[in-house]
Amino acid sequence: MQDTTLQAVQELQLAADHLWTIIAAALVLMMQLGFLLVEAGMSRSKNSINVAQKKLTDFLVSVSAFYVLGFGLMFGTSRAGWFGADTFAIKQADDWHYTFFVFQAVFAGTAATIMSGAVAERMRYGVYVAAALFIGLIVYPISGHWAWGNLLNGENPAYLADKGFIDFAGSTVVHSVGAWVALAGIVVLGARIGKFNADGKPNLLHGHSYVLATGGAIILWVGWIGFNGGSTTAASPDIAHIVLNTLLAACFGGVMGILTGRVIDPVNIPHRPINGSLAGLVAITAGCDAVTVQGAVIIGAGAGMLVVASEWVMENILKLDDVVGAVSVHGICGAYGTIVFVFFALPG
Repeated sequence: MQDTTLQAVQELQLAADHLWTIIAAALVLMMQLGFLLVEAGMSRSKNSINVAQKKLTDFLVSVSAFYVLGFGLMFGTSRAGWFGADTFAIKQADDWHYTFFVFQAVFAGTAATIMSGAVAERMRYGVYVAAALFIGLIVYPISGHWAWGNLLNGENPAYLADKGFIDFAGSTVVHSVGAWVALAGIVVLGARIGKFNADGKPNLLHGHSYVLATGGAIILWVGWIGFNGGSTTAASPDIAHIVLNTLLAACFGGVMGILTGRVIDPVNIPHRPINGSLAGLVAITAGCDAVTVQGAVIIGAGAGMLVVASEWVMENILKLDDVVGAVSVHGICGAYGTIVFVFFALPG
């Protein structure tokens, strides 16, 4: 009787793990809408349809590529910790394999979509599709294997993970990786016409709807509950601590984005609270399961200040045109969050 009860409890827990992970994947998928609204709102109206079509297309292409080749490169049997060599184009597997693929596929789509906002208004559609394909097919899977290649198969070596690298939900693996591709794109493309004066001074090219952008940011907050909370891939009480840390980091990041912006801006600029809160979300993602609540507050607040400073340096010193501040939000703050969370980690 005891064995039967234990088996029933284990089966119930497994079903709950499947259910929570799929729900979390749906929340992460909803982040695509959030990114679309943020980027369309921060772009000029003449380019908003182009931005929307790129957002949909990059998800379609990146997830398709991740199925055909990327998932195997990321989670297949490892070759010296550098890349996987099997599990391509899944034909038949167990149910947990399917659930895990769905959750990781929407992560791959997120990594690919970060580039969109940075290069908005000046990248041809075909070239953008090719870049999204490259991220979903090669860049994200191989770099992801170094950090997470042992998640599905605990016996797999993983180059960075084996050296002690920790990134719970993807501050570096997802966000920074996508942002560094975006940085390469804006360096190659150059600035939009009219962004800089002849003397190099940047002009503010206003987005056409900060209502859309703000709504998109709130949708991203909701999606991030799945992004961070779902990375447990288990229905466990740990989710509460993770989601609380995520929420607080976003709020304090937004507050510090507003306050820091007031130091350098002549007037309130609507994207300061948006990017401040998103920076807090990105920064806490690496250690959301491991830091104290007070640590999450400090990490989020630091990200809110850092993103404002980074955007100023990008425009005024480096003369780079990042339409939505994607490199600062996802790249700089992703790296920052991955590095600093160890100072606020819980014991044990």
